Amino acid sequence: MKTFKGIFPALLTPFYDDGTINKESLKKLIEMNLDKGVSGFYVGGSTAEAFLLEVEVRRKLLKIAKEIAKDRCTLIAHVGSISTEQAITLAKQAEMLKYDAISAIPPFYYKFGFEQIKKYYMDIVKSVNLPMIIYMFPAFSGVSLTVENIAEILKDERIIGIKFTSNDFYLMERIKTMFKDKLLYNGYDEMFISGLLMGADGGIGSTYNFMSEKFIKMMDYINNGENGKALELQREANNIIEALMKVGVLEGEKEILNLLGIDFGLCRPPFKTISKEESAFLREAVLPYVKA
Repeated sequence: MKTFKGIFPALLTPFYDDGTINKESLKKLIEMNLDKGVSGFYVGGSTAEAFLLEVEVRRKLLKIAKEIAKDRCTLIAHVGSISTEQAITLAKQAEMLKYDAISAIPPFYYKFGFEQIKKYYMDIVKSVNLPMIIYMFPAFSGVSLTVENIAEILKDERIIGIKFTSNDFYLMERIKTMFKDKLLYNGYDEMFISGLLMGADGGIGSTYNFMSEKFIKMMDYINNGENGKALELQREANNIIEALMKVGVLEGEKEILNLLGIDFGLCRPPFKTISKEESAFLREAVLPYVKA
């Protein structure tokens, strides 16, 4: 049964050498995670290298992911862009493909004011008949919203929740206290159990691609009041995340999947190419602690 709660890998995008999407590898990744018991997938987000992809490639990625997953899980399409027009184009693609919800980073770089950001979201949700999940990532987007800003957006019934990628757990708790019926997803993998304790309904994360079972188990532990066991597993995940940070997170995540036998190729430039030394490091520091 579909649910908006639980664990949602923010899907990486596998590319062939010519830059086209490797559908077979994406299928292997999706099937592997469905077997592990994830609730669904967050498709086309920053982990997917969305902001390095042409709109048509992003549309194709949404289509391929839906063709693979079908109706077996909950699918959230990230449609965010600096351009409202591009975001609406992607939202309409998600609606046509029968995604369960859309999500969007706020328009970044140009330091838009709150009224402009609010209009961006309202314009997107008016264009389709799909619920919206706001994507808050102030460290990367440069957009910080106050409690009052968030409340003004969340009062719209078409906005069903927030992907909260921030370490401001006070703000997270205040949002959940004010809007108990709205969804709240923890975004920082390394702080997952902190988010759950502050009221998150689950998580959307990039390392879930290859170790979603650890986060599923952490959530089970927290729900059962076994916080000590959850912390032990969070430490295990954080050891892996620390290793990733030494080589580049997205590049390292793809290399881990390569090492697991799923050909994910390279990230698009200007992301770097993992060196042989870095690959060997990941093989030793990470591979023994993850499973396909």
